Amino acid sequence: MDIRRVATGHTADGKATVSSDVKIKGTTVALLPGFELHTMWGADQPPTFPDDGSMPSFERYFPAVGGVRFGVVTFSPETISDDAGVDPEAVMAEVEEKWPGMTASWEADNPGMHTSDTVDFEYIISGEIWLELDDGEEIHLKAGDTVVQNGTRHAWRNRSKDPCRMVVCLVGAKRG
Repeated sequence: MDIRRVATGHTADGKATVSSDVKIKGTTVALLPGFELHTMWGADQPPTFPDDGSMPSFERYFPAVGGVRFGVVTFSPETISDDAGVDPEAVMAEVEEKWPGMTASWEADNPGMHTSDTVDFEYIISGEIWLELDDGEEIHLKAGDTVVQNGTRHAWRNRSKDPCRMVVCLVGAKRG
């Protein structure tokens, strides 16, 4: 599914303008059927205005301190991705190719668990999902719920029969 992104900016004389109006294609991983990530915007430096409204370049999935990533992610039900024939190393390689740096936060001995140096703002658009924390506590989230994660170790578990779609915004933070 494509998602429309309208971005604004400034003309040379400082007047507001639409700088782009495009459809963003989601990126998928062949070995994780149903998982899709739309990278809508990102930057590794705080913005300065006026600007032309073009998206700054960035190379890594997680933002640097003060940087930001904005996207929409779809998690498939676990029943779809619980295929015993999936090669974990092949999944890691494909994910790293498409979203450099994402797998650095993943725990090899505990699939799904990860920690990042970010404050994550999440809004569940549709479906439901369980947020698992490092002590095993689980929070059941449904459409309309939000989460603010402050650099915590966690995993997302979709135990429902339907996909879960959420809006995510990651802000790079410093871990003390």
